Amino acid sequence: MIPFRYAHLAYNFFLSGMMSFIITGVATFKVVGLVSDLPILWLSAWPISWPIAFIAVTIVAPIARRLSNKIVRSRE
Repeated sequence: MIPFRYAHLAYNFFLSGMMSFIITGVATFKVVGLVSDLPILWLSAWPISWPIAFIAVTIVAPIARRLSNKIVRSRE
């Protein structure tokens, strides 16, 4: 188990992994169509995109959190 202070990084890790998996699948399908080696092409693109997605989520998540906090009412 990792210390709680790294919880946001664990969240970013899993979120970026799942999102990049989905997005690379959609993008790969759009480019090559329903071909027999689609899973291989998809899984070869995913490890390249995951680190980029992790960095992006780590940078963008705090900004998105601040923006959403500005448009949401506080508890009443």
